[in-house]
Amino acid sequence: MKYMLLIYQNTQAWEALPDEERTKIMNEAGDLMRELQESGEFVGGEGLAHPAATKTVKLRGGVPAVTDGPFIEAKEHLAGYLTVDCETEQRAIDIAARWPDARHWAMEVRAVMGGGGEEM
Repeated sequence: MKYMLLIYQNTQAWEALPDEERTKIMNEAGDLMRELQESGEFVGGEGLAHPAATKTVKLRGGVPAVTDGPFIEAKEHLAGYLTVDCETEQRAIDIAARWPDARHWAMEVRAVMGGGGEEM
């Protein structure tokens, strides 16, 4: 079963962390990534650009309305994603709980749906 693990962060809180803490978080994430690659559970994933470089597009009255920023009145933003292929939803939850951002912000776990609407 494939699961998308969405990584949320708060940019101001991230930037306020001491350099040592940010390095620790990045190293922990790297260690977990290597573990998932070795187990064969890692499918893919990437970090995302700073939210200041984001555009949100909404169609209103048939006309696209483009605004800066990824969110509507939210402090946290989607910072990246990870796709894993594991036996159970509980395993995906366990991986998300070990991701260092879960201690500071949040991780979201969602099953990946196939083209026919079934979970993959």
